[in-house]
Amino acid sequence: MTHEHEHEHEHEHEHEHHHHHEPVDYTEAVLDFRARKDRYFATDPHSPIPTAERDTFAGLPYFPVDESLRIEGLELRPYTGEEPTAFEMPTSDGRLRPAERAGVFEFEIGGVACRLTSYVFAGSHGDGSVFLPFLDGTSGRETYGAGRYLDLEPDDDGRYEIDFNLAYHPTCVYAPEYSCPLTPAENRLPVRIEAGERLPETDATAG
Repeated sequence: MTHEHEHEHEHEHEHEHHHHHEPVDYTEAVLDFRARKDRYFATDPHSPIPTAERDTFAGLPYFPVDESLRIEGLELRPYTGEEPTAFEMPTSDGRLRPAERAGVFEFEIGGVACRLTSYVFAGSHGDGSVFLPFLDGTSGRETYGAGRYLDLEPDDDGRYEIDFNLAYHPTCVYAPEYSCPLTPAENRLPVRIEAGERLPETDATAG
């Protein structure tokens, strides 16, 4: 089974190539990306949506776009915490994936200090791309209990942008056969991130 966020990476790269066409308006750009992801989920043979459900797939549910949850110019600082740099990240299907703590981002949301550790998996390209899974105040209620994901690539100046409007759910939300990394406890934010993908309203109370 293809590894969750690597497959998503291909999807993200498809987005990258469209930059020169990108609408000037940030919200429009995000909505355009979402529309293309919905088309992919509804029609592509590699879609994680089970085949029987694709005909009735009405699009992924999202929080409204919130430009204040797009944080630019972040430095990836060395990880100096207590945990070992190299470790094994558990997955939704009970496996362990060799990973490394690539560094830490520190920022504020609504005046609240936040920090997230970023990771790279063994065998990754070494191009500065990092995997950023996170938990927040919506996790287990409006969003999936094991967290949401961001894939980050460094800007030309080596800094990073965390854009929570692009936060997406692991594919194991749609089909249990996918193997998805579970967000480490160190990446629980003390705030609610009301941006990016969410669970359908009807499912939100089931958590």
